[in-house]
Amino acid sequence: MQRSIIRTKIVSKQRQHKPISHTGTGVKLSERSKLPPFLALDVLQQAQALGQAGRDIIHLEIGQPSTAAPEPVNQALKQHLDDRSAHGYTVAFGETALRAAIAGHYDSWYGTRPPVDNIAVTVGSSTAFAVAFMAAFDAGDVIAIPRPGYPAYRNLMMGMGLTPRHISAGPEQGWKPMLEEMESWDRLPEGLMIASPSNPTGTVLDSAELQTICAWCDRNGVRLISDEIYHGLAFSKTCDTALNYNKDAIIINSFSKYFSMTGWRIGWMILPDQLIEASQKLIQNLFISAPTAIQRACVSAFECYDEFEAHKIRYQQNRDLLLSGLPRQMTDSAAPSDGAFYLYADISSLTDDSISFAKALLQDESVATTPGVDFDPIDGHKYLRLSFAGSPDHIEEAVRRINRFIGQQKSAVA
Repeated sequence: MQRSIIRTKIVSKQRQHKPISHTGTGVKLSERSKLPPFLALDVLQQAQALGQAGRDIIHLEIGQPSTAAPEPVNQALKQHLDDRSAHGYTVAFGETALRAAIAGHYDSWYGTRPPVDNIAVTVGSSTAFAVAFMAAFDAGDVIAIPRPGYPAYRNLMMGMGLTPRHISAGPEQGWKPMLEEMESWDRLPEGLMIASPSNPTGTVLDSAELQTICAWCDRNGVRLISDEIYHGLAFSKTCDTALNYNKDAIIINSFSKYFSMTGWRIGWMILPDQLIEASQKLIQNLFISAPTAIQRACVSAFECYDEFEAHKIRYQQNRDLLLSGLPRQMTDSAAPSDGAFYLYADISSLTDDSISFAKALLQDESVATTPGVDFDPIDGHKYLRLSFAGSPDHIEEAVRRINRFIGQQKSAVA
């Protein structure tokens, strides 16, 4: 089947430096700054520009709920904004009341209560990853990361002088990382990054699988970092936490996904004892503390589980709309999508260039999606990630537009 779609010199008394052409001024530019783009955000920027020009854009590119924070949380924030004490810093690890609420959440959901002193509130989960990498690893250390997987993992690692090394977690592995692959490497990694439910595949590790990974890391002296920010968003399985099985693991979560509070930028870490002091120092120097008023308002989120569970029902309905409405060539070999709110669709029968495919779909049909190469630099050209965190009406319209787009592409090569 035919595929479609589409010198300046700086002189000192001590030495003369060679010209640095990539800045145009001779001023040094760090190697760590030469990171790949985060394509999902690039697509978002392009889609917003088209929307501002009057186009009716359907956003399937970005991983954020279309719903707002619960009203009790909004009301709590308004109240705290009127409280002068909420306009100063907190301690580095955050408000004790919020950390206690997080501990209670773990007790309720997982049957384990982490000490409040081991919980750190962060500015979103992104700074939590940065703190974890700096606290636990040194430049040159190797951290195994799943492929496909969230691109910010490897980008942050490279920016910090760490070495991300892919561990296959594609269709041949059942979309789950296989520990045997690491055992065949010339050296075991210092760290292993896992995510369940995962982005972009929606794969959920069951308790036995998670326990096996935790035990392997413990046995081999490999630091485990468990990304659990999509916990609560599993459709047919129950999410379990690595906190139950590995005392040295770093647990990361946030209010962005299940709690529907993406723009509030509040996350958290659960740290082993030996990383508490280092993490406190890093947070003090990186961002001092997360915003105080927002921290206080977030406590109210733990009173709104019924609302969040209703969102999850909608996500599952949206997923089913995609699976039933898109061409089977896209869905039959797609990742399982058992959790989170993504479909990692197989477009290999349509194109071998997911970037061009996504660009054309946006230009021709105003549907914004994320190319698979954002998550997998090797095989991602065959996949497209679609976020189904929006409304059912938008998902149904997206299905119509995507089918029309594919039909037009087939007609063009007939």
